[in-house]
Amino acid sequence: MRPEVRLFLFLAACAPAAVLAQRAPAVFSEADHLRGSYGPYRANNDLLYYHLDVRVDPDKQTLTGKNSIRFKMLKSGSRIQLDLVPELHIDKILLQQSKNTVALHFERAAGRTVYVDFPALLAKGRIYTIEFFYSGHPAEMGRFGGFVFRKDPMGRPLVNTACEEEGASVWWPNKDQWRDEVESMDISVEAPSDLVEVSGGRFQGKQELPDGYTRWNWHVNYPINNYDVSLNIGKYVHFDDRYGDLTLDYYVFPEDLEKAKRQFVQVKDMLNAFTYEFGDYPFSKDGYKLVEALYSGVENQTAITYGNHFENGYVGHPAEGIATRFDFIIVHESAHEWFGNSITAKDRSDMWIHEGWANYSEVMFVEYMWGKRDALIYMNTGKEKVKNEVPVISEEGVFSTPPPDQYKKGALFLNTLRSVINDDAKWFALLRSYYQHFKYRTIMTTDMVAFFNRHTGLKLQPIFDEYLRHAAIPTLELRFDDPVHVVSYRWAAQEKQFAMPVRVGLKGVWQMIHPTTAWQHMHTDLGRDAFDVATDLYYINVKKQ
Repeated sequence: MRPEVRLFLFLAACAPAAVLAQRAPAVFSEADHLRGSYGPYRANNDLLYYHLDVRVDPDKQTLTGKNSIRFKMLKSGSRIQLDLVPELHIDKILLQQSKNTVALHFERAAGRTVYVDFPALLAKGRIYTIEFFYSGHPAEMGRFGGFVFRKDPMGRPLVNTACEEEGASVWWPNKDQWRDEVESMDISVEAPSDLVEVSGGRFQGKQELPDGYTRWNWHVNYPINNYDVSLNIGKYVHFDDRYGDLTLDYYVFPEDLEKAKRQFVQVKDMLNAFTYEFGDYPFSKDGYKLVEALYSGVENQTAITYGNHFENGYVGHPAEGIATRFDFIIVHESAHEWFGNSITAKDRSDMWIHEGWANYSEVMFVEYMWGKRDALIYMNTGKEKVKNEVPVISEEGVFSTPPPDQYKKGALFLNTLRSVINDDAKWFALLRSYYQHFKYRTIMTTDMVAFFNRHTGLKLQPIFDEYLRHAAIPTLELRFDDPVHVVSYRWAAQEKQFAMPVRVGLKGVWQMIHPTTAWQHMHTDLGRDAFDVATDLYYINVKKQ
C-alpha cells in the first residue's frame, strides 16, 4: 500500500464521525433522481384537480380505485410523469374525451415513476382529464407505515395513512412532488358500513351501498399537497364544537370520548395563539378536525391524526418543565396548517419551511400563553441535541430528506433572526406579513430571504446561508487583554460576508456589538469570566481566549 493511502486511512479512522459525515457525498439512485427532480414530464403540465375514489377492504387488506387527474398543459407534449409504488398494480389509464375514452399506454421506470403516453400531441394551454385505475395491497413503509391496516386497542379494524416521509404515491397515484398542487380535490372512500371514514376537506354526505359498504364523500376547497391527503377508517365516535364560524370536529375511539372532550379544549388555545400571531386558520371552508390514530400524529390537512394519549407533553418523549403544560401534538401538528399545508416548500430539500417553522410556532404558542421569559426557556431547552453535522437544507432536485436538525435548529435560527431584527413589534408584524404573503403557495428559502430582506431593509442572505446551508453554527471569538481592558472579537463563520449583531457584557444591561469576520476591538471593564454573551437569544458558539 502506498504511504499516502496509509496516511489517508489512518486520518479517516481517527477523524470524528461528524467530520466524515460532512465530507461524504450523498449517493442517490436513478429512482431518487426521477422522484425528486421536476423533470420535463412534470414541468410540462399544471395540476388543477384530483378526484380520489377508492374502496378499502380491512379484512383482505386491499385497496382498489382510481384517481381522476385534471391538468393543463404548459408546453405541448405527448408524455407526462406520475408516481405509484410498484407494489400496487396499474389496472388501466384512460383519457377522457368529449365523446369517448381512450386507453393510454404507460411505462414504469425506476422506483415509482410512471410515464403516461398519449396517442396525439397534447396542446399547450388545453385542459385534459385522465383516470388512473389501480389496485393491490399497500406495503407498509416509513416511520408510521404510509398506509396501514391495524386493530384498535379493542381489536376493531383500523386503517390510517401517514406519508409525509414516504410520499403519497405509497397508496395512491399522483404527481408525487411538492411544487405543483391541485387547486381543489374530491375524496370518496368506500368502507364497511359498521365503520366510520374520515378524510380532509368538508364532509359532503354518505351513501349506503347494497353490499355492506358505505361511500363517504369529502370536498377539499383549497390547494393541498399530496402527502396531506388522508383517509382514516375505524370505529369512531364524533363530537364537535365551534371557534367562531370555524367548525371543530373530533373523531375518537368510543372508550376515549370523555378523555378527548377534556383534552381537546386546548384546540381553542392553539387557535387563539396562531390566529393572533399569524392570521386566521387557513382552511375555514373545510373546517378543523382531529382524528385518533395509534401513532403520535401527522399534519394531514384539516384532518390531523392524533395519538398523544390525551396527555400533555409528547408521547414517547420525557416531559418536563414547560412542555408539560400543553399537548404537543395539538400545537405542533396544528401549526403545520399554517406552515407546511398553507405555505408549502417547493422541494423536500427545504422541508425546514414546514418543520422549523412548526417548531418555532410551539415557542410562539408558549409566549402567547405564558410570556416571553417562558418562551425563551422552552426555546433553549434541548438545543444540546442539535447535531450540526450536515446542513439543514439538503440537496435540491433529488429525493433527499433533511436532517432532524431542521426542527430545532430551524427554530433556533428563527429565534436568532428575531434578535437580529431587535424589535418585537416589527418581528411579529413580519411573521404575520410573511404568512399572509405566501399562504396557499409553494416557496423556497430564497423566496423567504427576499421577502425578509425587502421588509426589514437588512441584508440577511449570509445569515440565512450560514445557519441553513452549512453544518456548523457561527462562533463568536473573543480575545481578552485584561490589563488594558480591551476585548477583540470576530465571527468564525463559513460565509465570508457573515456579519451579525450580538448582545454581550452583563445580562440585563447588554451592549450590542456588530462583529464581522474581521477582528474588531472594544473597551470593557469586565474580565474574561464576567464577560457574557446572550446565547439564549442567538444560537451561536462562544470561544474565549
